[in-house]
Amino acid sequence: MHYARGLGDLVQPDDLLAMSGLEFMTGMLEGRLPAPPISRIMGYGLHAVERGRVVFRGTPEFDVTNPTGTVHGGWYGTLLDSAMACAVMTLVPKGATYTTLEYKINIVRAVPLGTEIDCEGLTDHVGRSTGVAHGEIRGVADGRLYAMGSTTCIIMTTQRR
Repeated sequence: MHYARGLGDLVQPDDLLAMSGLEFMTGMLEGRLPAPPISRIMGYGLHAVERGRVVFRGTPEFDVTNPTGTVHGGWYGTLLDSAMACAVMTLVPKGATYTTLEYKINIVRAVPLGTEIDCEGLTDHVGRSTGVAHGEIRGVADGRLYAMGSTTCIIMTTQRR
């Protein structure tokens, strides 16, 4: 397997296409494949993977706050986009990949800094060309709902050289 160097190691496209999406996501969970650099920056990591479901776990800290000192809305959006799109990825076959076409989030309440959360993404539909999923951010200790979202992803079948 080959990795690109930059902000971190990334799986090369040909290597990615040789795996199913579930194999790729499981490889990241088990540490055989590198995590995306954004997860370090945003303070979350992959916690669970199965067909049609992904959970990221994290804790927002000061570096993800907005000028008023609360968790920035982009943190919620990035985390939900990651979980929902990666849930779609678990159902993508070998020789294909995906990307987010659109997503929507609703922030119900602010996550207090230092609160450990889970962000779960669940697929609703994955076909040949699109995938649809939804997600929630909840407190680990109390299950309190902080945000929810939905996404549509495009699935792209790529011809290997």
